Amino acid sequence: MRQKYSGKLVTPEEAASAVRSGDWVDYGFGAGFPDLMDRALAKRRDELKDVKIRGGLVIRPRIEAVECDPEQNTFTYFSWHIGDYERKLQSRGLVQFVPVMLRSLPILYREHIRVDVAFVPVSRPDEKGFCGLGISNYAWRVIFQQARTVVFEINEHLPRLQGVDGSHRVHLSEADYIVEGEHEPLAVRSYREASEIDRQIARLVVAEIPDGAVLSLGVGGVPFTVANMIAQSDLKDIGCHTGTISDAFMALHQAGKLTNARKELDTGLSAWNLAMGSQELYDWLDAEPERFHPGDLDYIHNPYRMAEMKHFISINGGVQLDLMGQENGESIGARQLSGIGGQLDFLEGAFRSPGGKGFVCINASRVTKDGVRKSNILPFIPGGSTVSAPRTMLQYVATEYGVVKLSGLSRRERAQAMISVAHPDFREELAKYAQENLS
Repeated sequence: MRQKYSGKLVTPEEAASAVRSGDWVDYGFGAGFPDLMDRALAKRRDELKDVKIRGGLVIRPRIEAVECDPEQNTFTYFSWHIGDYERKLQSRGLVQFVPVMLRSLPILYREHIRVDVAFVPVSRPDEKGFCGLGISNYAWRVIFQQARTVVFEINEHLPRLQGVDGSHRVHLSEADYIVEGEHEPLAVRSYREASEIDRQIARLVVAEIPDGAVLSLGVGGVPFTVANMIAQSDLKDIGCHTGTISDAFMALHQAGKLTNARKELDTGLSAWNLAMGSQELYDWLDAEPERFHPGDLDYIHNPYRMAEMKHFISINGGVQLDLMGQENGESIGARQLSGIGGQLDFLEGAFRSPGGKGFVCINASRVTKDGVRKSNILPFIPGGSTVSAPRTMLQYVATEYGVVKLSGLSRRERAQAMISVAHPDFREELAKYAQENLS
């Protein structure tokens, strides 16, 4: 099979020659990363001008094309979602953030933005020439259908699953160039130890989850703690339809809870778009592909598809909330911490689902480095900070002081609900603001 496509098999440097000055180049999303093509493109720094690179949620140690050109004379990097490494780039002025709801990304590529060259990480091909998209289905098919030049980078470490219906499958014939070579181990993502406040919030949320619920879990302390608590609970037949599958879902599987048996769609299968976690998680995907439906953004992030499943539960974290239920989920002032990702997609899906619930989970307060306690529930989202989710989108809010449902409440009722789950030290001043300003 490889011999059949030997005419397309080139060195990374030969494939990188397809990039022209002025091009837009796509690197993809998450822990699947085109290492070889990134290094090869970086070598062309002095030959090219005005090359724009798109990526997002990068957790690996470095992007060579960015690091080799700190003056940005040749390469400019754009991110759909600030990851751990990109946060460091941001402090150096080396990343431009592009706000997006992930479900709208395929539409952007189809109708509104240009892509010239796509560097697509794929798994080792099978005997028929089919590869898997590894740990990031993303919107890759849409992207490389729009691109002038498509480069498949075969990564020997990527899980080989192709989706039970071919949803995660590409074929060597679809590439203009194929490159291969030795890769570093896949980037892994770990979680900090849950705090007592995380555990208290998780206990309150788990009490709202029924048997047979279909979970979408964001990344962070509370969603991971919710999964661990479900794993130790009496709940059964939990399902998975999520943007990111992580070690949280693996813990549910290991406890015998993740059966997907009651899902109206993808019955028996865990559906996801992106995988991010430990090497053990990636090994699980590779060893038991029959358990998964990895799908693209059009499939996984579609709220109308989520609405076809009963008891769809979305659990995400936030940074700040105000008395109206507006959420800042991604910035501190003007400093971008992450991105909204799929949070709005899954909040809407939970709202539409029969018996569904969408939770934004947040510590009621925080203590600054100089020991001052600050409320995370504010009269209003401060100027410069992002309103990630509008008040009309939030359904449930959970803090360590309780869970409140905001859907259908008036402005005054919303304020009263939010005050009830705020830290006691700040309730009086929040109530005063509400009395004076909200009718």
